Amino acid sequence: MENVRVKKFSHVAMTEDMLNYENDKLKKSIRREEDLYSRNNEVRTEFERDYTRILHSLAYRRLKHKTQVFFNTQNDHICTRMEHVAHVESVSYMIAKSLGLNCELTKSIAIGHDLGHAPFGHEGEYVIRKIVKDNLGKSFWHEKNGLRAVDKLDLLSDDKGSLTNLNLTYAVRDGIICHCGEVDENGISPRNENIDLNTIQNPGEVQPYTWEGCVVKISDKIAYLGRDIEDALLLKIISRDDLQDIYKLGHQHGQKTINTSVIINELVSDLIENSSVENGICFSKEKQNFINSIKKFNYEKIYNNKQFNYYKKYAYLVINSIFEELSLYYDGENTIKNLQNNIDKRYRFLISDFKGWIIKYCDESIINTKDLKSSLNNKKIYGMLKTEEIYKEAIIDFISGMTDSYAIKCFNELISF
Repeated sequence: MENVRVKKFSHVAMTEDMLNYENDKLKKSIRREEDLYSRNNEVRTEFERDYTRILHSLAYRRLKHKTQVFFNTQNDHICTRMEHVAHVESVSYMIAKSLGLNCELTKSIAIGHDLGHAPFGHEGEYVIRKIVKDNLGKSFWHEKNGLRAVDKLDLLSDDKGSLTNLNLTYAVRDGIICHCGEVDENGISPRNENIDLNTIQNPGEVQPYTWEGCVVKISDKIAYLGRDIEDALLLKIISRDDLQDIYKLGHQHGQKTINTSVIINELVSDLIENSSVENGICFSKEKQNFINSIKKFNYEKIYNNKQFNYYKKYAYLVINSIFEELSLYYDGENTIKNLQNNIDKRYRFLISDFKGWIIKYCDESIINTKDLKSSLNNKKIYGMLKTEEIYKEAIIDFISGMTDSYAIKCFNELISF
């Protein structure tokens, strides 16, 4: 693949040596809300700095304990959200490298694209979406929550030791919120407009701003197809007999078996061969039909399998119970004090942790600064907790960042006497 014919996107890559591309677009893509501190010996590009900032974040670390599709905290071999992110990073890197795009940018978008996922995977997201709609009249979807996480919630220590927001480049932030959407279109191409990302109201509403973002979007779909089948087999949700139709379809395309490695290799090769600046990032019609067949199989045999019913009920019970309990403690500007007063009376672990978390985002006038373990230089998104809606939004932020095991730990405290 190392030839000029394949590297057909190099002239539109988001790199500083862009030839016939709009340099203004590059400037907008590397723009941050605020300048990052600089070092005399800095060797990283702006996108590489984004990669390591995400890598060092707490939100990224928690991905290893968040459900991808199958909730199974006792099985070390079931795919977690972190493993899925690694697959997407690998796939997007292969595609970007072969097409001549900026691999640093694709890697940065890929490692951060799922930071907004709630505990219990998509089931947890459905539960939180209903809570948000019922209580705040807003929408909740993990792509937009991912943007909120990197813009306002996750904090890193700067060169002076103060906790600050991640402050990522526009292109990476854009790739995170725009990675959703089906790939059935006749080619994915980037949009031209540099928009306020917070104005995006629905998943898949707009395409990414960069070709690299488009690559991550389609890599996200490539990465999960075969991996979900392997996990379903491991957990005996399906049997190899269930795969006969898929095997037959694969044989028609010259594939001797169906697994993650084969699917990724076949789809990546096909994508590289068929994509162009004129037609967008796309598969051949044959491979697109193959993808649709696997997706249809996965939905019928796996995602809609009745064995998920109890898990769905459990996710609903855990998340709603935590939300209902924390909702009891709102008392305007005295909310922090009210949480403190109830730590020893009721649920010490849950209330103490929530209080320790929320104070980082509140105005210092309503908190005891002695409770802060580090100096803060981040956005105070909850201000003085003037409304119950702001407080409930804080609870949603807290819950959506939880791992499966942490949410279960909080729930178990609620039912322990």
